[in-house]
Amino acid sequence: MKKILSESIATKGMLTIFSLTIIFHILVLVGVIPFGIVWGGRLQDRNQMLIFETVSIIINVILLCFVAIQAGMVNIPIRPSVLKKFFWAMCTLFMLNTIGNLFSVNSFEKAFFTPITLLLAVFSWRLAVSDPLQKLSAETLK
Repeated sequence: MKKILSESIATKGMLTIFSLTIIFHILVLVGVIPFGIVWGGRLQDRNQMLIFETVSIIINVILLCFVAIQAGMVNIPIRPSVLKKFFWAMCTLFMLNTIGNLFSVNSFEKAFFTPITLLLAVFSWRLAVSDPLQKLSAETLK
């Protein structure tokens, strides 16, 4: 499986998905996208949406940073074993999120976000099983 899905593809995929997710949540936050299509359609009011969307943006920025650190794009010293554990945790989180999306009351969320969270779980798995001593170069990510 490691030969089918390269670390470079997983990294590029995660960087792209997290960047687009941040933009998506900003659009929800400012009201361009209705908040009824996020969080399983369970948000009650605008105040609740502001809290949940702000937290979501912060979490996605943190996830984006960890992928950038793994890729060698950001030079922050983190032990390889910590990165490995983080990506295993992300894999688990995204698998649970995929299951949660399947139970969403919003059909758009179910149809659109279920495959994305499944893909993020697979990409996270790929980075979790990668060689922690081998950083991707900026050239590899092009």
